Parts: sequence; C-alpha cells; structure tokens
Amino acid sequence: MISFENTEIAFKGKSLKDLKRARLLFKMVSSPRLVKFGKWATNLALSLRLPINGIIKKTIFRQFCGGVSIQDSIEASDKLALGNVKTILDYSIEGKTSEEDFDKTVNEIVGTIREAKKNKNIPFAVFKVTGISLFSTLEKANDSLEALNDEDRKHYNKVLERVDRICKEAYEAGIPVFIDAEETWIQDTIDRIALEMSRKYNKEQAIVYNTVQLYRHDRLDFMKKEIQKAREEKWFLGLKLVRGAYMEKERDRAEEKGYPSPIQPNKETCDKDFDAALQLSIENVDVLSICAGSHNEKSALVLAELMKESGIKADDKRIYFAQLLGMSDHISFNLANEGFNVAKYVPYGPVKEVLPYLIRRAEENTSVAGQTGRELSLIMKELKRRKASN
Repeated sequence: MISFENTEIAFKGKSLKDLKRARLLFKMVSSPRLVKFGKWATNLALSLRLPINGIIKKTIFRQFCGGVSIQDSIEASDKLALGNVKTILDYSIEGKTSEEDFDKTVNEIVGTIREAKKNKNIPFAVFKVTGISLFSTLEKANDSLEALNDEDRKHYNKVLERVDRICKEAYEAGIPVFIDAEETWIQDTIDRIALEMSRKYNKEQAIVYNTVQLYRHDRLDFMKKEIQKAREEKWFLGLKLVRGAYMEKERDRAEEKGYPSPIQPNKETCDKDFDAALQLSIENVDVLSICAGSHNEKSALVLAELMKESGIKADDKRIYFAQLLGMSDHISFNLANEGFNVAKYVPYGPVKEVLPYLIRRAEENTSVAGQTGRELSLIMKELKRRKASN
C-alpha cells in the first residue's frame, strides 16, 4: 500500500526557504476573510497601476506557477523531473476577446506542443476552448448548430479551425492534448468539438483527450456512451477525469434560471462517481487512456489498487495521475516514487495575466474542506523532521 505520509519524499525538491514560504502562504489562504481582502486589494492595486508584480511573483505566483513563458518554466519542469514527476505546461491566460489574442494563444499552445516533442519531461499539452473563442459563440452553439446565424457560424468555424490546428500539431508530434471542461452551458459545444477531433486524430492512439467533470451527475453515463462510440467506430478515447471547478456558479445559475442543478447532491455521490469512473476506465483500458486529475488521496489509492488488481504496470502510458503545481506534493511525489506516471499542471504566463488563475487557487484552497489544513500539516511535519535530523 502506498503511503502519502512520507514528507521526505514529498518535499525532497523543496528548500527550507521554499517550505517556510509555502507555510506562510497556506496559513494566509486558510482565512476566507484574508483571501477576500487580498482579492479586493490586488484588483484595486492593479486598477491604480501600483507596482505589485514583484510581490505577487515572489509569493503566490512562485508557489503555483512555473514562470512567465515556456522557457522560463523549464527550470520548474526540470526540478519536478528530479522526483520523476512530469510537466503539463498550461498557458493560463483568460478573458481575451479579440481574434488577434485568440490566434496568439493558439500559437502559444502550439509552442507548448513543440517543446513537449523535444522534452521527455513534458508528456501532454492542454488548452481551454474559451481561451481561443468568444464565450458567446460557444454558448449559442450549445443547444444546436442550426440555431447559429451566418455571423455566429463564421465565428464557430474559426474556432473549429483553431482547435483543429492545435490537434493536428499534437497528432504530428505524437503529443496528447487535453481539452479542458468548462461550464455546462457551453460544455455540449466543447464535447461536440472534442468528439470531432477524437474521430479524426485518435485512430492509432489517444491524442485528443476530452475532460469529464464528475461533480456533474450525468457524466458517468456520458463517459459510458463515449466509450461505446470509440468501440463501435474503432478509434481510441482519451479522457481526463476531474471532480470539477464551477460548482457554486453552476448551482447559482440553475437556481436563477429555474432548471434542475447539474451538480451532484453531495460530495459522497461525487466521490462515488469518480471512483466508478476509475473502475470503468480500467475495464476499458484497451480503448481508453486516462489522466486522473485529483487531489484526493483515496481516489489515488483506488486507481493504484485497480491497476494492481488488473495486472496493469505502474508505468503503463495509458494511465496518468495529475495534480496542480504547488499542491498535493505528498500525492504526486509518493506516487512517482512507486513508479506511477505522474504529471503536474504547470501554469505560466505574464504575472498580471495569470492573476485570475492565482485568485481561484487561493479561493479553492479556502473553500475545499480540509485542503489547506492538510497542506499545512504536511509542511509542518517536514519542517519538524528536518529540524530533528540536523
């Protein structure tokens, strides 16, 4: 049985200074009031054009981001590789609305694929469709493409071209690419695009991966249908399995608009579906490759045990575990130490541009029950261990 209590392995790549900085940071994000104030103060400082980039870069940015560019992030990637943990470069820019910015983002994603092709420590690429499209275009196309007018259809076709360029680049490089999941009111559009790309590029192996958010009560059935399509049509399915990231927003919108919430009734049902999805994945590993993106220790153990029971080797390339940079190192490095395939999402981009991502990370650590406390207790445990061993 794998132990996630070994802090020596978990924090081997962290200096004493790194650990003390992380301790302070997680103490700060453990306070919802402080996080709320920090968000307000940061936005105010930016609106007043105060020089706060340096402070952010030395604190929260350093904890959760690799750098400001692909090349700047390679140092973080090399450091992870010392513990046998791979890197997924994630260009974390949000909120763009111009065609020029969308094309620029496509070029950046293509750049991550080209870096991955020559860098053995980078097994995947990733992108969000909203990073290369107007949200409104995806929303209008969600129910039916027939509902689009000529102008909307033109924008939608442009989105398809951009996604196809990324997936074609990934296919030619032999680097799988994740298409991130987003809100339910645009997810049908994303699913449709992901299916189209999978049928086109997944003939020999899973190159295009869609993402399944299992905090939705309908996603396990969706997953079963996708597996069936892949079998019947003779192509390989790639899926990233996550719990999800838009729960409060989803519930609020459902209540506001008067439709049933797409979100699971409680954490127990979400966990049950996530673990059922892991079981389903192992049963269909002949046509399905997965990346289990989870910070849940129990789910990591469930997948590791399922692999063992099914005689699947720890380093089978069809199965990856993934966590975010700066979080759950006790899961990532202890799994990697046992020979499992593990990758960290390494967000990067200009400091000001990745602030929405960083604020979400701070809010997530505040809202997820036990997350911050767990991180803090492990950091404290390692600091004590180092002090005792000196």
